[in-house]
Amino acid sequence: MAGSSSKTPPSLKRKTKTKTKSIDSVSAKAKKRLLFTSSAEPDIEDYGNFFASKKKKKRVADTLLDKYRSKRGWFVTDVSRTEWCEKQMEFSLFYDDQECKNNNNNDDDEEHLSLVYEGRSGTRKNKKHEAMKAGIDRHVELRNEVLKPVKVKVKSREDHMALKLINFINGVNQLVFEGLTRELPLVSFAFEQGIWMVGTIDEVRMHSTDHKPVLVETKTRISDTVPSESQKRNGRIQLMCYKYLWDSLVSNQFPSREFYQYFDLNPKRALCEDLKKASSYSGLNAKTLKEVVECYQSACKMMGCCHDDELVLRYESQRDKSLVLDEEKFAYDGKWLKREILNCLQFWLGQREASYVAEEDQWKCGYCSFSSQCSAYTQDTTDDDDDDDDGSTYYHYYI
Repeated sequence: MAGSSSKTPPSLKRKTKTKTKSIDSVSAKAKKRLLFTSSAEPDIEDYGNFFASKKKKKRVADTLLDKYRSKRGWFVTDVSRTEWCEKQMEFSLFYDDQECKNNNNNDDDEEHLSLVYEGRSGTRKNKKHEAMKAGIDRHVELRNEVLKPVKVKVKSREDHMALKLINFINGVNQLVFEGLTRELPLVSFAFEQGIWMVGTIDEVRMHSTDHKPVLVETKTRISDTVPSESQKRNGRIQLMCYKYLWDSLVSNQFPSREFYQYFDLNPKRALCEDLKKASSYSGLNAKTLKEVVECYQSACKMMGCCHDDELVLRYESQRDKSLVLDEEKFAYDGKWLKREILNCLQFWLGQREASYVAEEDQWKCGYCSFSSQCSAYTQDTTDDDDDDDDGSTYYHYYI
C-alpha cells in the first residue's frame, strides 16, 4: 500500500558535513527607507488556458486547489507538506474545512488585528505540540532581532493583501540597506504552472562578495541530532520553491490584472486608516491597493535573482539555541523542483488519488495526528522529533 517516494536529485545526494559556522557575515548599517515611485501597470502576454478559463462561468469547485486555495493562492508549505505525505495533507484539508464550518467563521465580515513589520537596526502529542510552540517562539525571537512589529487593524480582503505587500516592500528596503531581513512574505505567479503561490521566507541575506540575495530556512529540533535525509529533502524543496518564486518576481512582469482577478480584489479600494499610516511611515504614501501593488512591482524590479549555489538550511537545538546542529548549503535544481511541483499538482488537481508514504518513511506515521484514521498505519514507529518537519504546518505570521 506504501507508495514510492521521489528520488533526491543527484546534486543533493552527497552527504553534507555538519557545520557550526553561519553564512557569510554582512554589514548591517541602518539607513533611511527607500521611497518607491508608482509605475504604470505592465502589459503581459496571454498565458494560455489558465487565464482564459477564469473568464468562463463560475463553476462549483471540483479540485482540492479550487476548493481550499481559491482566492488565497497555493502555499509553499502546501508543496512541502504534500511531499512529506499526501495522505496527511488530504486529511488536514478535510479537517480544517470541517473546523471552519463548525466555527461558522466568515473572515471577510470581521475586523482583524494583524501586524506590519518595519526594519529596526541593530504524551507524544503533547511533546510534539510543545516542540512546535518552542519552534514558533524561536522564530519570533529571530524576527524581533531585526523587525519591529506594529499592530494594524485590517477590515477587508484588499487590506489583507496590501499588508502582505507592504511587509515585503519594507523587508526589501531593509535587505538593500542593512543586508538582512526576516519573515519576508511572497506573492508570486508561477508562470510555468499557471498558478499563484504565496509563502514567507525565514531569512534573506545579501552575500558578502557577489551581493546576491541568499535564502535561509531555520528549523529547530528537540534532540541534538542531525536530521534525517527525508527531513533535509523536505526543507530543500521548501527553500527551492522560495527561490523559484523570488526569481519569477524579479525576472518577469507582474501580471497585476490577473492578480486582482484571481484574488478577487478591487484595485481602487481605499486602504484602512492604519494601513495608510503604515504606508506613509514607510515612505510609500499609498492610499489604494493599486498604489501598493505598483510599489510592490518597483520593489521587485530593484532586486536581482537569488544565489543559485547557496541556499542555506539550518537546524538549531531547542535546548541550546546557540548550537547549530547542521547547516547545509546546496545548489538550486530547477528541473528537479518543477518535477516535484508538477507531481504535487497532480494530486491537488484531482488527476490521481493521494499516495501513502514509502515503507522506509513509515516512521513518519508515528507523528501524524491522523494515523488512527489512515489504513497505511499499522504499527507504532517513530524516528525523529524535528518540530518543523513532521508534516504539520504552523504559520508563524500568517497575514
